Amino acid sequence: MIVYRIAPQWRIGLEELEAALQKAPFDACGATQERAVGFVPPRGEAHGPLAESVGGQWVLRFMVEAKVLPGSVLARKVQEKVDQIERETGRKPGKKEKRDLKDEARLDLLPMAFTKMGSMWVWIDPQAHTLVLDTGSQARADEVVSQLVELLPAGFAVALLHTHTSPQTAMAHWLKEQDPPAGFTVDRECELKSPDETKAVVRYARHPLDIEEVQQHIAAGKLPTRLALTWDERVSFVLTEGLQLKKIAFLDAVFEGQAQDEGGFDADVAIATGELARLIPDLIEALDGEAEGGATPPAARARSASVTGPAQAPADTDPASAPF
Repeated sequence: MIVYRIAPQWRIGLEELEAALQKAPFDACGATQERAVGFVPPRGEAHGPLAESVGGQWVLRFMVEAKVLPGSVLARKVQEKVDQIERETGRKPGKKEKRDLKDEARLDLLPMAFTKMGSMWVWIDPQAHTLVLDTGSQARADEVVSQLVELLPAGFAVALLHTHTSPQTAMAHWLKEQDPPAGFTVDRECELKSPDETKAVVRYARHPLDIEEVQQHIAAGKLPTRLALTWDERVSFVLTEGLQLKKIAFLDAVFEGQAQDEGGFDADVAIATGELARLIPDLIEALDGEAEGGATPPAARARSASVTGPAQAPADTDPASAPF
């Protein structure tokens, strides 16, 4: 997941959020349309609301559909058109005409192309003023942020979460000193990368990290780009140098006392947001607190001057997966 801080002055209600999202519902690709995006009912119910509130947490779902048109198929279709012109006129098409033929071939093929669909969960915590996106791709996150900034009333502005100590510096300290922050444990996955021109990379998977070899790599200048952690024996994840959380998994302790038939959308959302809403502030504290001036996403920067700080492919989330 990627976490953003929402500007503190932003205040709207669920009904206003729903009305804004209704301006951009998902509509499947037309015959010659290459890509379609929009919001769908998070519960999966036809004609349901586009914004759901569970325990005061707002959940949305962003859908992407893209036509799959292999380059080799397109090239073959263009060549067929070129060959036809040569047979009929005896001349070879020039560069500009070939570009036009490529566009024409694309339009011919799109109605027959397969489509790829994916969705992304979007979680807004209106009390904590955080926006959490279920993706590890900044490009995909930027697309959703751009949509929200465009749709929501003036004043909606976001910045990437920014901490006093960078994740990379903190991870290096935790590994070198074998001293993870309170409430966290270091697991068995790590990636170390050299910042010099060699770009040397060392990866550990399912391997203990409390060994001298890891400390030697850090002493030699390699820096962590990924580190597996567990929080409070409840949630495991991989922290990246960009403060993204990947491979999030809820552990057995989260489900203790819950009957097997107590699942469903509301229970899944309540569990996911309840655990992550506690994990996020603990992770911020482990990184020495939140700093002012988080980086403004490029998609939001052009639309919102109120955010301070420096400076597309379909989402790959399984549409049937549970929130976050």
